Amino acid sequence: MVGSCAVALLLTATGTAYAVDNLPPKQPLVQDLQSGSKACATGDDTAYVSASPRLNAVLYDPEEDNQPSEFSPVNGEFEAWWTDATGVEQRRSYTTTITQSSGSRHYWTMPDDIPANTLVSWHVRANDGKATSAWSDEGDGSVCSFVYDDVSPAKATITSPEYPNPEDVFWVDGVGVYGHFTVDSPSDDVVSYTYGFVGGPYGAVSAERLGAAVTIPYLPLTSGPNWLTVRAIDRSGRSSGESRYEFNVKAGRAPVARWKLDDPAGSRSAAAETGTAARAGTGVTFGGPVPSGTKTSTTVALDGSGHGFLTPDAPATDIRKTFAVSAWVRPAETGRNMTVASQDANRSPGFGLGLRRQDSGAAWSFAIGGARVSGGTPETGEWAHVLGLYDAETAKARLYVNGHEVGTAADAAPAEAAGAFQIGRARGAAGYRDRWQGDIGDVQVHDRVVVPGEVAELAYRKPKLLGHWSLENATDGVSPEQSDGVPLRLGTGASIYRGSDNSCIPDLDPDCTYVPPPLVGDGHLRLDGERGYAAADGPVVDTRDSFTLGVVVRLADSEPGHPMTVLSQAGEHTDAFKVRYEPSTHTWQLVMPEKDEAGAPEKVVSQIAGADGGEGQGQRLAVVYDDATDTIKLYLDGYTNAQATASLPDGWNSSGALQIGRARAGDGWDEYLHGDVDEVQAYSGALRDRDVLGLGWGTDPCLC
Repeated sequence: MVGSCAVALLLTATGTAYAVDNLPPKQPLVQDLQSGSKACATGDDTAYVSASPRLNAVLYDPEEDNQPSEFSPVNGEFEAWWTDATGVEQRRSYTTTITQSSGSRHYWTMPDDIPANTLVSWHVRANDGKATSAWSDEGDGSVCSFVYDDVSPAKATITSPEYPNPEDVFWVDGVGVYGHFTVDSPSDDVVSYTYGFVGGPYGAVSAERLGAAVTIPYLPLTSGPNWLTVRAIDRSGRSSGESRYEFNVKAGRAPVARWKLDDPAGSRSAAAETGTAARAGTGVTFGGPVPSGTKTSTTVALDGSGHGFLTPDAPATDIRKTFAVSAWVRPAETGRNMTVASQDANRSPGFGLGLRRQDSGAAWSFAIGGARVSGGTPETGEWAHVLGLYDAETAKARLYVNGHEVGTAADAAPAEAAGAFQIGRARGAAGYRDRWQGDIGDVQVHDRVVVPGEVAELAYRKPKLLGHWSLENATDGVSPEQSDGVPLRLGTGASIYRGSDNSCIPDLDPDCTYVPPPLVGDGHLRLDGERGYAAADGPVVDTRDSFTLGVVVRLADSEPGHPMTVLSQAGEHTDAFKVRYEPSTHTWQLVMPEKDEAGAPEKVVSQIAGADGGEGQGQRLAVVYDDATDTIKLYLDGYTNAQATASLPDGWNSSGALQIGRARAGDGWDEYLHGDVDEVQAYSGALRDRDVLGLGWGTDPCLC
């Protein structure tokens, strides 16, 4: 006997026994049942649905029935019941019409006459045509329940203490200041809210309990009109209409303390643009050099001694609240811990921003409240902009170097540090320590979040135009630079083409050969692909520092037979870099040697797809090297992507002349370009993405 059902066995000639009687299907399991998309539940966990649900269940026949040659079909028998408004029980039942194999999901779409706001219970059992299983709620099983909710929740109300409605206060602080928006609905069955701000973020937030209000934090990243839209979602999934809350955000407020450190040489104190003037120790020298491309006019040099410091003898801000501290710095050494700025606590610094010596080498560092963030690589004699941020809303510490975030630490918990703000040193148990040796400029303290766009502006170094060759004309084989800078010398096989040179019309003159118009302006450089090139008398960009090169190029052949270089600049033995077209992959490539040695293997460090044929308008290429992040990017027509971005080691050097249309090959030249070249532009400094879009149009982009 197996259970209460006798099983007869048939013994075949091979001696194998098969069951010939049927076992009943298995009782459906609660975890295999759903009311619509919601799990089977009852009581306080009853499912609420926004329409008559599609009940579903996974049904099984016993494994003993599943012989290799057998198909074990089952049907589902569903039954639902409820009590109507008059107190009479109503029942509905349904048997699936499609027979499916064991383990399949079976469905019943409930009829439309299911009453709203009424508890409906249901169960299911399996039927294999010969026997039925137990109902799903028998024994250790459970009934499933749902309530059909046909009423959407009421619209949400929105309030904010920091960002009141413009009818009350029109412009409100501001960028970098958190707002908190309380959202509530009069409906008592709301479980969550979906929301969205202009430009993001977008999301959903759950209520702690049914019908409870929620608070949405928001950090404005830009100034101007803004609004928040919200929809309330009830437990059945129904959505309310949209609520909209408008508010106007001011620009980020000014620092609470700022020392430009641009006081005259010989000064003994630093004036404060805001805050308190800082007295200077005798180890401080005013009137120092500045990072190029910034608005900083002078800096101070600290000698690393006990007298090399500045302090206002007062705190700059309450570090238990959100704040940021930043400065331009240039270390004279990197072999020990050194402090840019700190604020005194009890025999220790409440926070410290500076550089820290680690096993892996020196790194910039920001430490506060048990959290430390490190990142970036300080270099002796090289300027960097550093900014440490403590966000009290999220309890996170962040560190930015040269406008880029290099690290984040969570769970910062600063204690009170009501002592004096310090420039160039940090408080220790036995006095001050970690004294700065080097230059410091423009120290700022904000009592808010300095948002990423503002960090980038604080660290921005305006690139300097080194040369712009429009290639409109040439005299004695020399094409001038627009501002009378270093010219480009044209080699054999190179010439300046002007649109007026081709005056015939192919449609009227059968002997006339069509020549594409000038790329930009009235003329361009034409290269024959055999010996044609142009070159400066020496290097144009310093590859040890940030630089940008732009060029417009048009290939004469849509399918050239070999790689062709449009820009290169040599090191001592080989090209430090070259930009070329690779016909086998139809890509523009940035190629560099593994080392500056004759015959050194080359590596494609970045590439970007696309090239036009000989009659197009040309393509605008740009190479941007950012020494602050040690990354180099290749742009095509103003745009780049991840495949066109690469990391490079710092300090690679090019001492050779800038070449247009050829690359080094041993003791000679190769990869001559057959095509047209125009608008060669060179900058010291890394152009921003939005500025790269302005290259190659006949004018220089406005670097605002």
